[in-house]
Amino acid sequence: MSLNMQAVIMAGGEGSRLRPLTSNVPKPMLPVANRPLMEHIIELLRSHGVTDITATVQFLASVIRNYFSDGSDLGVSLSYSTEDVPLGTAGSVLNAKELLSGTFLVISGDALTDLDLTKVVEFHRSRDSAATLVLKRMADPLEFGIVMTAEDGRIERFLEKPTWGQVFTDTINTGIYVLEPEVLDMIPPDQPYDFSSELFPLMLEKGLPLYGYITDEYWTDVGNTEAYLQAQKDALNGKVSVTLKGFEFAPGVNVGVDVEIDPTARLLGPVVVGDNSRIGAGASVGPQSVVGANTIIAEDVRVIGGVVMDRAYVAPLAQVRGGILGRGASLDRGAILEEEAVIGDETTVGAGAIIKPRVKVYSARTVEAGAIVTQSVVQERRAARSLFGSRGVSGMINVGITPQVAVRLGMAYGTVLKRGSVVVTGRDASRAARTIKRAIIAGLNSTGVTCRDLELTPLPLTRFTVRSQQTSGGLNVRTSPGDPGVVEIRLFDSDGADLSEAVQRKIERVFFREDYRVVGPSKLGELEFPPHAPEQYVAGILQTLDLEAIRNASLKVVVDYAFGPSCLVGPSIMGRLGIDILSVNAFTDEHRPVLEPDDYQVLLEDLRDHVMNSGSDLGVLLEPGGGAATLVDEDGREIDQERVLMMFLKHEAERGAETVAIPVSCSSKCEEVATAAGADVKWTATSLTSLMARAGRPEIGFAGNAEGAIIFPGFLPAPDALMTFAKALELVATAGKPLGEIVDELPDVHVARREVRTPWNQKGAVMRHVASVAAPGRLVLLDGVKIVEEDRWALVIPAPDEPLTRIWAEGPTEEDADALAERYATVVEEVVAEGTDQS
Repeated sequence: MSLNMQAVIMAGGEGSRLRPLTSNVPKPMLPVANRPLMEHIIELLRSHGVTDITATVQFLASVIRNYFSDGSDLGVSLSYSTEDVPLGTAGSVLNAKELLSGTFLVISGDALTDLDLTKVVEFHRSRDSAATLVLKRMADPLEFGIVMTAEDGRIERFLEKPTWGQVFTDTINTGIYVLEPEVLDMIPPDQPYDFSSELFPLMLEKGLPLYGYITDEYWTDVGNTEAYLQAQKDALNGKVSVTLKGFEFAPGVNVGVDVEIDPTARLLGPVVVGDNSRIGAGASVGPQSVVGANTIIAEDVRVIGGVVMDRAYVAPLAQVRGGILGRGASLDRGAILEEEAVIGDETTVGAGAIIKPRVKVYSARTVEAGAIVTQSVVQERRAARSLFGSRGVSGMINVGITPQVAVRLGMAYGTVLKRGSVVVTGRDASRAARTIKRAIIAGLNSTGVTCRDLELTPLPLTRFTVRSQQTSGGLNVRTSPGDPGVVEIRLFDSDGADLSEAVQRKIERVFFREDYRVVGPSKLGELEFPPHAPEQYVAGILQTLDLEAIRNASLKVVVDYAFGPSCLVGPSIMGRLGIDILSVNAFTDEHRPVLEPDDYQVLLEDLRDHVMNSGSDLGVLLEPGGGAATLVDEDGREIDQERVLMMFLKHEAERGAETVAIPVSCSSKCEEVATAAGADVKWTATSLTSLMARAGRPEIGFAGNAEGAIIFPGFLPAPDALMTFAKALELVATAGKPLGEIVDELPDVHVARREVRTPWNQKGAVMRHVASVAAPGRLVLLDGVKIVEEDRWALVIPAPDEPLTRIWAEGPTEEDADALAERYATVVEEVVAEGTDQS
């Protein structure tokens, strides 16, 4: 069947994650098996009878126009629609409206596929669909829009580029659509507008017929270096049906015209060699290798699983081991290019140099002879799935987080901010934090951002100063509580809360592109040391408390500062509350910036003894970073964090908090307590960033989770250990009864937790299976998949930065909770085992 319809190829992509390969050419022009990606797409369209094609172009549009011209060489009629400014996926297609009539196809020019387009169109017409999306199941769906469909293919839900906690299926949007012309009338003109995040959700809201065609045929986004290399191998191995240039010189060996191959050279299929290239004596090329046109592979060279692009030169005894040598680049005698390393166009790698795996050397650079390059010239590394994780930017000191990386992070953050902005900085007592913070300040200053450095300070004080001094943002560097060898860098917005995911992604784009703002000498930022920040912080806490009640209660307390910087401001707060206080470990120690688990237990036991021996009303152990507090009652009992949360929910609701926020992983008893006290409960995702974002809304009077993050938004939309303790004093004082008695009045909670190791490439399948086998009940897809039954619930969430799936379950008894958690842990384990067997 020949399709009598038009097609639009979206060819405006920059391919920033593939730089430096896309520094000089747009992504659709990247060659796979020596032919541009877009050429493979045009051939696919032509094979289904689609010959009237419009390409939307924007980035380096002339490169595409000059190569394809009017398309006649490929047997099609090719027109162009140029975007002067980026218009988004839907906006770019609307820009080509005058060239379209009737039902038409939309397909990306920078993907690789051999999809049966005829079947897709037949499906579209059989459903009388306004828009049909081609969908595919992917092991890692995070970089795509995910789509949920009914059994008949009708689309029920969209989510563009989710986090792991938002994944409810592994079915993704490939960016291939069949559209009816009236769909274009819904796109607003002359402004950026996107299919996945705007148009299709609008159509879904209006109840228009929107269907998904799920394919098992080959499709790949070619989104990064690893995917690009895999696409080359798939084309060579026949996993995707594409036309290879040249003729078959030997089984699995395709060569172009005028290729010279020395009789002693070996070509090991599958391999493709481009026109006018030369393979020297003793050289070995392949398997799984591509050599471009006009390329010289000299004597005794080894190319294994790599790509050598047009006009490149590989000198004698050099090796390409799974890397990519760019257009016109040269690898001198004895140099080695290792797995997934990329050498940009016109770059020279000196004799004997070694380019280590995944290193990227950008275009027109020189690598000196004998150099061992372990970091990119622009230090673009693949050590983490993304720059930001659940605890900010983190890594081993001088390994994952080096001063160089810190400078670049500061430059990226500063570039996202306006020039002349002010950022507040702070750190813990460790030398590592001091070193990294100084490097970040240098990066910020270089982009024209001024830094107000608080030096050694509790993390909440840094957050508060950002908010109280109305600066553009802030940051804190500290040692990770989970690993003393790891440094964590938290970046804040103007409210002192963690940056939103949208801003994090902006910083990541600048960081990986090295697209920093450059300012002149007179525009560089300054370094200031603001006075009175601790005093303002203390005053801020005191303003939120019922001071009269606390002072009249004449409380006696024990405070363990755990060697953290909270001891620098804590005494000022306690002294003004009129309490009798015993302070313990009230000094900073650079050798103990965090507590090891054993150290924590020792300090906790000592705190219990101090409370009971002194006859104190309560005690507190302040986490060294200043974010969380562990409370101990008058009998020396540690109060678990779930009960601390319920205690404050009740207290704050009774004191006027009309709306409170808690994560979906919290016990339903928390909701019961808050509701009984007169508050409306808003559920959030489980991440601390999500909780803080909700706490920053004006209607929220209190927020917290069961991991010790207690937030009083009237003071600061972020957790603060000193504030938590001060509020605990207020609670005891106003209740007129001991802390132990207050806690004993709270309902019992039975929440079980499990963790199941889950490979990254199986997380999508796990979540799809969990949703499909869920027991009858209500599904909540706010974060992961939560299955709510009559008197119990289970929550399954893939960890965002670890190969784990986390499971929570609550039941009427501890046994019920354990059984429910075990049931869903088994479900996850079965999917993981099945995926492992298949691999």
